[in-house]
Amino acid sequence: MPLDAPTPEAAILAERCDVLVIGGGPAGATAAALLAARGRKVVMVEKAVHPRFHIGESLLPQNLRIFEKLGVAEQVRALGVFKPGASFISDEHGAKVSFAFADGINKNYTHSYQVKRAEFDELLFRNAAAKGVETHEGTRVLDVALDAVHGSRVTARGPDGATRTWLARFVVDASGRDTLLATSQGAKQRNPDNNTAALYGHFRGVTPCEGCHEGNITIHLLEQGWAWLIPLPGGLTSIGIVSTPEFFKTRSGGVAEFLLSSLDRSPSIRARMAGAELVSEVTTTGNYSYRAREMLGDGWLMVGDAFAFIDPVFSSGVMLAMASAELGAEAVDAWLDDPRKAAAPMRTFERKVRRAIGSMSWLIYRINQPVLRDMFMQPSNRFRMRDGLVSLLAGDVHANTNRQLPVLAFKATYGVLSVAHRLGYRLRGGTLRKTPTAA
Repeated sequence: MPLDAPTPEAAILAERCDVLVIGGGPAGATAAALLAARGRKVVMVEKAVHPRFHIGESLLPQNLRIFEKLGVAEQVRALGVFKPGASFISDEHGAKVSFAFADGINKNYTHSYQVKRAEFDELLFRNAAAKGVETHEGTRVLDVALDAVHGSRVTARGPDGATRTWLARFVVDASGRDTLLATSQGAKQRNPDNNTAALYGHFRGVTPCEGCHEGNITIHLLEQGWAWLIPLPGGLTSIGIVSTPEFFKTRSGGVAEFLLSSLDRSPSIRARMAGAELVSEVTTTGNYSYRAREMLGDGWLMVGDAFAFIDPVFSSGVMLAMASAELGAEAVDAWLDDPRKAAAPMRTFERKVRRAIGSMSWLIYRINQPVLRDMFMQPSNRFRMRDGLVSLLAGDVHANTNRQLPVLAFKATYGVLSVAHRLGYRLRGGTLRKTPTAA
């Protein structure tokens, strides 16, 4: 992406705007709508045409505040399945544990929803248009020439094959896993701590989790990773397996057969799948976790998955994307007023987004570790650790110090139990016991 200033001819032909948002998913639509509400001239360019399929159907309570800010809370409620919490099931432990969001430390938002992303994403996209955003679907960005002084030149090809050029004062990259700016800058880095892949599809006739609230997402902890089962409107269930690339390399035959056989390895999942029917194509996604080296610069920034994505075990993707877009919109608005005085808002945006990702990453990178699984399946509320864990599961990643203390206690306990595990002890029935293999 050249940083040269546009030629006079190109500048004359280009359409001008305050902000050009690349990507019309939850992050892009949130940033665009909030900036338009502040009186900015915003253009949002989306390569696909809504509605389009997307994974990440389980939302978190902290999404609700942003829905209210966008004015779409009632619409989301109407199209979603009520989600009061999450349930974890482990065949190894022979146990099932549910976490209700109402038990978290933050009592402002105590539920969320499971949604079909095609409907949810289109709702946010149309809402941005209703707020005054100039929206373009089926339009793929071909080139971005970043230039904070003269205006960044963004060239895209529309559904009719014709190219259009905009000259934007600021560019927001919300291109999701396309990571447009990070890729073009050679700044996208795979995360060596969590190199996972996923395989998923939609099913009908899945038996609900016995003893769980019917709207809960259920996470089944597997020997080779974990699986999500998400109840969706219309009697559908989204089911996916997340594991290592090495596990998926053992596949022989088609992806649908591999998904079904992998699910069948778990007794708890097998019991729920007895009368299930696959009603969608099976999709694979690799290299789940990555991060860009930089997330902002003069006249541009990244929000949502365009900057980083971590494993979806705690349904954090949409929440982190929309929260970063909200913070990014505030920083962009300050920059548009006066770039020289926008350094502080930009630093705040970056610090909060990185901290939020770090808060969720700590749990996610350890979900396959025996110690963390023991703590999940035998939760203790000493020092309010369980309540703090629920707050994290609810997406309360910008918690104040009072709400952070129980999480710190949980992490400290994990550290102690990790030392005990190395010495041959496991947490069983709330007490440390010597494992047979270490005897």
